[in-house]
Amino acid sequence: MGKSGVCCDCGTIHEETVAYVQDHIIADNALADMTKLFKVFGDSTRLHILAALNCHETCVCDLAVLLDMTKSAISHQLKILRDNNLVKFEKKGKHAYYSLADEHVKEILDVVLEHINE
Repeated sequence: MGKSGVCCDCGTIHEETVAYVQDHIIADNALADMTKLFKVFGDSTRLHILAALNCHETCVCDLAVLLDMTKSAISHQLKILRDNNLVKFEKKGKHAYYSLADEHVKEILDVVLEHINE
């Protein structure tokens, strides 16, 4: 690395560190699942939907108004969020009300917001 980066030029392999990390690092299949989940979170529309649902359970019609999008476009994004277990819905009469799937999703949103506000 150049002057802007920091690199180790000691040339020594810290075998105990490498062995420890190899024994404790997240498994490849779990890392793949995490990558997929981060991609879902990486879309601003889906993140906006999650932020809205973090405030209150909401129907598709209300989400469409909040995000200035069509109900079809919102439904498409909600399907992706449902498929990734980030949101759930409950039918009440003719309406389907969406909410965050569980407390973990709320915690993810809260921790990320706290991190960027540091």
